[in-house]
Amino acid sequence: MAITTLNPGEEAQLSQTIEMFEVIVQSQPSDTQSLEILKEAYSKLGREEDVVNTSKRIAQAYLQQGQLSSAILEYETVLQRRPDDRDVRVALKEIERKASGSVAQSAPDAVAMASVSSDTAMLRRKPRMLAVEEVDDGRKTLYKIFVEGKVINAGDFDLCWHETDLSVPPTNVIEPFIQTLHEKGFYTVEKSLRLLSDKARVAHLPLDRYDMDMDLARGFPAEVCRRWCVLPFDRMSKAILIATANPFNQQAAKELAAATTQRLLWYVCAPNDIIHNLRKAFR
Repeated sequence: MAITTLNPGEEAQLSQTIEMFEVIVQSQPSDTQSLEILKEAYSKLGREEDVVNTSKRIAQAYLQQGQLSSAILEYETVLQRRPDDRDVRVALKEIERKASGSVAQSAPDAVAMASVSSDTAMLRRKPRMLAVEEVDDGRKTLYKIFVEGKVINAGDFDLCWHETDLSVPPTNVIEPFIQTLHEKGFYTVEKSLRLLSDKARVAHLPLDRYDMDMDLARGFPAEVCRRWCVLPFDRMSKAILIATANPFNQQAAKELAAATTQRLLWYVCAPNDIIHNLRKAFR
């Protein structure tokens, strides 16, 4: 395998990425997107053994999630590197008999992706013509989690929720719901982050320990990042890592997707860390 020559700064950044994401996958071993980032970092550093082992971890995570076809594809990437890997061949034999039913599972995904593509195309054509009731900013889901889940009452929720006005470009970062919740003493940010990470099945990343890419953030619309308090903070291969304090905000996902052709990988992060870095990126 050809190893790309890296300068000391790039090596240090990759080492930091590995250290952080190893911690994430230790606590969330089924987080395939974090495992993919780890694999990419190992590959860039030429750590072949770690690349193979991480591929196996990814395949095992897919198996636990019932995604047999994805597990098979990941195991096959290992066989491309190591055709005689006995563990992989044994694993493939065990799941081959179950794989026939997995083909049909990809059809709903294709329909969903087509729907997202259609929504994104509409967003590009009419960025400001969405009615408030059509914007899925995660309010309904957060209401179910916090109010119907008996974390807070409905009055406290309404007091902390900021209604979004798409007609006015924000001049500063709009504070996320869980930050307002914390400041008013209803529920701490730390508890909210754990709750959202668990409910959304999105990993929690300590952004304050991450050396983020400011130039990458500035490549996205400031208006979108400020309004929804979302922060593109790093790039790995063909994916861009996004920090959010509201992983259920589909509108933010659509608007960021409209600004890039690359895949977006989402992480739940502390609101104050996102706000601080957004203010640095968009002065």
